[in-house]
Amino acid sequence: MAILALILAIVIGVVLNALIIWLVGTLNLGLRVSGFGGAIVAAIVIAVVSWLVHWLLALLGINIGGGLIGAIVALIIAAVVLLISDRLLSGLEVDGFVGAIIAAIAIAVVHFLIAFVFGLLGLALA
Repeated sequence: MAILALILAIVIGVVLNALIIWLVGTLNLGLRVSGFGGAIVAAIVIAVVSWLVHWLLALLGINIGGGLIGAIVALIIAAVVLLISDRLLSGLEVDGFVGAIIAAIAIAVVHFLIAFVFGLLGLALA
């Protein structure tokens, strides 16, 4: 039963993140995707690339830290993840480093707003 809950959580997470990526792409905030199907593939690739980048940083003993400096470093890492994902996918286009920074901020803000609304409704967003 727990494995089904895990699979369902992964599917919901991918769809929700794809929706966020698609929304940011339609608003032309630094990235573009080729439809919702492309956003689903982009969400999966971005998750894998993000995991790999964070794993490599941990392997090298690099800690992002907290506070303002940690937030800036996390933003730069998110932008680099978007740029790497852009190179791997034909359905994702990022407008350079500045576009990746803007897209990373937009994705974070939309994700925050959705999590806030879910929180108001008494739902948990992992």
